[in-house]
Formats: sequence, C-alpha cells, structure tokens
Amino acid sequence: MRRIQSAAFIAMTCAAAAAGAQRPAGMAMGPGMMGMAHDSATMALAMTSHGLVMNHDRITRTVANLPNGIRTVTESDDPQVAASIKEHVATTVQRVEKGADPGLPMESPALREIFRLSSKVRTTTETTAKGVIVTQTSDDSATVAALQTHAAEVSDLVKGGMAALHASMMKRAPNR
Repeated sequence: MRRIQSAAFIAMTCAAAAAGAQRPAGMAMGPGMMGMAHDSATMALAMTSHGLVMNHDRITRTVANLPNGIRTVTESDDPQVAASIKEHVATTVQRVEKGADPGLPMESPALREIFRLSSKVRTTTETTAKGVIVTQTSDDSATVAALQTHAAEVSDLVKGGMAALHASMMKRAPNR
C-alpha cells in the first residue's frame, strides 16, 4: 500500500511540475501537492530531478570524501542526460548559495541541513563534456557531515533509481 501511495505522490509531483513549468516565471502555483505551493523554477527543478532519477542507469558518479567536504564527478554518455546533470547542478548550486531551499518532498534531512548551513558551504564546479565535477567544502564539521551524507544519498539514487527514491522517502515518512 505504501508503494502505491509513494508512486501516486511522485506522479502528482511530476504532474504538478509539468503544470508549474508552463506558468510564467515567478508565478506561484496554488496550494496542491499536500498543501505546498511552488513557483515554476522550483517545479522545473523537481522535473529535472525526477528525470535524472528515471535515467539513473545512464549516469556514472564517483565521490571522494575530503577532510573538509566532497568532490563528485557526475556524468553521462547520453547527451540529454548530461545536459540535465549540468542544469540540475547549476540550479542547485545557485539555490544553495542563496540558502533557497525549494522544500521538495524528495529532499533528505542532509540536504535540508546544507540549505540551512549554506553560508558555510564553498562550492566550485567544473563542467565536463559529459557532466559536472563539484567540489564542496566547509570549515564547519556539521556542514562537512551533511555534504558527505548527501553525496552518498545522491550516489544511492544513481545506483538504485526510483526504487532508491521510494525507499528513502518511505524511511522518512512520518506514519510508517
């Protein structure tokens, strides 16, 4: 039953994302998705994230935990997936720099912590032909822990796709 609810929730998220992406920039969506309202940029981020999870088998990813953060290489031989990786990283890095948590249901506590501690995160990106190299560091141990936890979570999504996303969301579900 929970798998059906989770699948239905993700389907609603994607449908709302598609509707939100068609709205003019800056126009907020009305309450819906479990009482949440998101602008078109946030819904576009949700769609890109979902697309990457759906195409997880076309993505390669390596993570190096550094003493003060992480270095990730995320790429794809599929040009469309590679473009989505680049778009997703650019958008997410901008949001982290602003501390602008999109508040999407698929977010983990570690990602929410990164947004909360955004002023303590230093990020550099290098675009490759097939994706992006991201280095994120911090002098704060709690921020480093959140960066490393989130990097591992993303790697789990790349490895397991939608099944990993469902498992992650169900693990955090309030009434399990």
